[in-house]
Amino acid sequence: QAQLIESGGGLVQAGGSLRLSCAASEPRFTTMNMAWFRRAPGKEREFVASILSDGVTTTYADSVKSRATISRDNTKNTVFLEIHTLKPEDTAVYYCAAGVYSGTWPYWGQGTQVTVSS
Repeated sequence: QAQLIESGGGLVQAGGSLRLSCAASEPRFTTMNMAWFRRAPGKEREFVASILSDGVTTTYADSVKSRATISRDNTKNTVFLEIHTLKPEDTAVYYCAAGVYSGTWPYWGQGTQVTVSS
């Protein structure tokens, strides 16, 4: 079964930075659009950022637009999310997702916890 495995989460102080990775188990993910979502405690899951299969076209949520960078390395079947100037409200479980068609994400990872301390 195709898998997406996130890593890079942890405890970070406010103002710090982190880099999340999402490793795909199969090369076919290199032809898919990839995205990051997050779910904060007591809140609905929300979109964070996406990158199309072209590796160039990116979209960001307003909450992270000036602080985040999504990228992909298709030679390693991996997608990255860097967030700078972290805030306590960035605390959430971050999920990687993949899909072929715009706005649809049938493949999901298990998530990685990010906790930002004030």
